[in-house]
Amino acid sequence: MSTPWTSWPVGVRVVVRRRLTEGGFSDVLGELLATGPDGVLVRTRRGDVQVGADEIALGKIVPPAPARRPRDAPH
Repeated sequence: MSTPWTSWPVGVRVVVRRRLTEGGFSDVLGELLATGPDGVLVRTRRGDVQVGADEIALGKIVPPAPARRPRDAPH
């Protein structure tokens, strides 16, 4: 089994497509906290998500999130 995520540096932004047990897929997007032959740990906006190697369908390093634009002041 190929494990390309083991070469990703911790701290980069990644997207991982995981296989769901009920069928289908779900994407996990965030900062890579840990990686190993057993899978990855990703910090998303909703919290940390552990994705096991057997769940990973695809994954890649992605560019940093765009800067948030400030809200306009009320008029």
